[in-house]
Amino acid sequence: MDLSLPDLAPPRVIRELPDELISQIAAGEVVERPASVVRELVDNALDAGARNILVKLMAGGVRSIVVEDDGCGIPVAQLPLALKRHATSKIASLAELESVGTMGFRGEALAAIASVSEMSVASRTADAAHAHRLDARSGELSAAARSRGTSVEVRELFFSTPARRKFLKTDATELAHCVEAVRRHALARPDVGFAIWHEGKLVDQWRACSSEQRIADVLGEDFVADSRAFDHSAGPLALTGRAGLPEAARSRADQQYVWVNGRYVRDKLISHAIRSAYEDVLHGQRQPSYVLFIEIAPELVDVNVHPTKIEVRFRDGRAIHQSVRRAFIDALATSRSAEAEGVESAMAPLAFEPTMPATLYVAEPRSSYPAPAPYTPPVPPTAEQVRLSLVQHEALWQPAKPVVATSLPQETQPADLDLDLPPPARDDWPLGRAIAQIQGVYILAENRHGLVIVDMHAAHERVVYERLKARLGSTTIESQPLLIPISFAATAEEVAAAEQHADTLSKLGLDVSPLSTRTLAVRSRPALLAASDLVALTRELLAEMAQFDASSVLERAQHEILATMACHGAVRANRQLTLDEMNALLRDMEATERADQCNHGRPTWRQLDMRDLDALFLRGR
Repeated sequence: MDLSLPDLAPPRVIRELPDELISQIAAGEVVERPASVVRELVDNALDAGARNILVKLMAGGVRSIVVEDDGCGIPVAQLPLALKRHATSKIASLAELESVGTMGFRGEALAAIASVSEMSVASRTADAAHAHRLDARSGELSAAARSRGTSVEVRELFFSTPARRKFLKTDATELAHCVEAVRRHALARPDVGFAIWHEGKLVDQWRACSSEQRIADVLGEDFVADSRAFDHSAGPLALTGRAGLPEAARSRADQQYVWVNGRYVRDKLISHAIRSAYEDVLHGQRQPSYVLFIEIAPELVDVNVHPTKIEVRFRDGRAIHQSVRRAFIDALATSRSAEAEGVESAMAPLAFEPTMPATLYVAEPRSSYPAPAPYTPPVPPTAEQVRLSLVQHEALWQPAKPVVATSLPQETQPADLDLDLPPPARDDWPLGRAIAQIQGVYILAENRHGLVIVDMHAAHERVVYERLKARLGSTTIESQPLLIPISFAATAEEVAAAEQHADTLSKLGLDVSPLSTRTLAVRSRPALLAASDLVALTRELLAEMAQFDASSVLERAQHEILATMACHGAVRANRQLTLDEMNALLRDMEATERADQCNHGRPTWRQLDMRDLDALFLRGR
């Protein structure tokens, strides 16, 4: 048996790569598909101060991409330099790199695009007699005709790398990606007009307008109607945008837009903060819709993380996480009923007190919200009134048939009946007045819009849950010591997180301590989570605390425990409620934040207006 080592290959010589190969490597990072080219060229147009940008595409951008703008233009002497790698007018020093205020700054987009396509640039400045066109492949410079601004034409993308061209999708798919790239720019810059043409046909166009109008134009009026605007400031951070309502959540995450200083980004930290704000109002795996604009001092965010500039890194990520989460929580706090009627959210007294640990109960002042008026049941009509109504009905439908005068007493003749009865009184309460209960599950109420249907368990669960959150404060969750501690193998990061956040874990009822450098032991658990997987729960909490803000993780975990308590303490189905109890629950809902969904994201009430009810019975058709 031969145990000798195989002959090693001779070491390869270290050499400098040729410029063409360097450009191809850079192009692989920057240019993924036609949409990448569109994004980079529109970035340059915005940096040039353009007020109108025109994008023309052929074959989804594979055959041809033309981006025209009316910006400041490029001087003819600088046109050849603009196509060189790492040549840019955006930055000139390390200090400027650390506080980038433009969309582009790396100086490699045009060179990367030119290396995988046939590209030409035509540009004219305000003081130039005419435009000049530069062919990127031949370097030929010639006169051209156009007004002030720049036109970049990219033809036959990836013609020199056929293997990469095979990875492209159909023309329709690539066109959709290109349109989406322009949509993202259009949402961030409502002061700029955009137009997209494909194969000589107009695809989309957005004229310069206000920010609210641009959101409506790009995302639709339905998104504006099903979302709430917010404006949140915290020190050097300003957050604006719109948060979609939970009932308008989607099955896909295709309406989630985040910009940092006007730059569209994808950031796990921000996504986690927004998702945690929706966690107790979304059902299942539904995805919220939102538009978020973050304005922050440029020196507090690093945009030089990825060649595509779609990722950023914040200097104080925990503060960003907390601010974004708080902005969305505040935006979602007001329920639809309170928003429609202008009712201020306040914690009204509970009609039903669930069974919970006594340590969570504290005395509270009575709410200033008016108590429901005593319910007066309607007086049933007498037999004589019913008989008179039937006679009147016959008289109206059969006017030719004479009415016998002796059929009724003189004082109750149909001609003497007052049929103009006053309309029933309508309450100003958003959720109306309770009128009935169905199968011990749903409450029917009447308001001035029509009929309100309430899931009484889900509604009361939300009311109890919000009350518990308000009462919890800094109270520690009750813990239960384990007779035999549970140990598990842990990574070095998990052990470090357990030691760093021991106090936070103890507030959740978890006693987690290291047994060795690679082992953790859980010695106590939250009393109400006896059936949970402690190892999985501990790992999840440690991972989130190591990556995100520990205080928000603590708050979220506490709320999950309180949600379990609220579910057990809420009124159960098949319990018969009196009308006073139903009305008290409706008033509690009107004064409770996030009362439109229960803790699990299911809706708590639905409104059927008179138009909906008429449609059920084909009235007016």
